[in-house]
Amino acid sequence: MKQSWRPGTMIYPLPAILVSCGANEQEYNVMTASWVGTICSDPAMCYVSIRPERHSYDIIKRTGEFVLNLTNEAMAFATDWCGVRSGKDYNKFAEMRLTPQRGEKVAAPIVVEAPLSIECRVKQILPLGSHDMFIAEVLNVQADEQFIDPETGAFKLDEAKLITYSHGHYYKLGDEIGRFGWSVRKKK
Repeated sequence: MKQSWRPGTMIYPLPAILVSCGANEQEYNVMTASWVGTICSDPAMCYVSIRPERHSYDIIKRTGEFVLNLTNEAMAFATDWCGVRSGKDYNKFAEMRLTPQRGEKVAAPIVVEAPLSIECRVKQILPLGSHDMFIAEVLNVQADEQFIDPETGAFKLDEAKLITYSHGHYYKLGDEIGRFGWSVRKKK
C-alpha cells in the first residue's frame, strides 16, 4: 500500500556537486548544489538550479560560466561546509583548503581535488520559482588521472568514491549491480 504525500522534490539521490564560478581569483567562489543534471548528449548540455539570493548566482549570471565538480568521500566535509556558508562572508576555497585552477575552456575555476570537473557555458536562464535553472553547454571535462582506467580510458566510478545527497543526508555510492543492456544481453 502507498501513501499520498504533498507535491515535493522526491527524485533522490542526487549528486553532491561543488559549483565553482568567478572570472578571476579575487571573485572565485564555490557553492554546494544537488539540483543538477544532464539535459542533452549531443550537444552535451547540463543544468544547475540556484536560488537568486545565493552569492554565486550573480557571479554566474554575469560571467555566463561555471564548473560542476563531482565530490567524493574525501571531500564530504568541504562539500557540506560550502553549502551552509556564504561566499559573501568566507573565501571558501581557502577555508576548506580547496585548490582553484582556472578552467581550460572557461575562466571559472575547477576544484583540483574533485575527481571530475565539468566546464560549462550558460545558454539560457529559466526563472522557475525558488530557483532559477542555468542551462549550459558542456565545453570541457577534466578527469583526475588516478580514476582513469589505463586500458579502456573509462572513468573508474567505483574508485572515485563519489557521494550523493538525499533529504539532508550525504551517502556513498554503492556497488555496481549491472551495466546498460545487461538485462537483455544474450548469455554465453
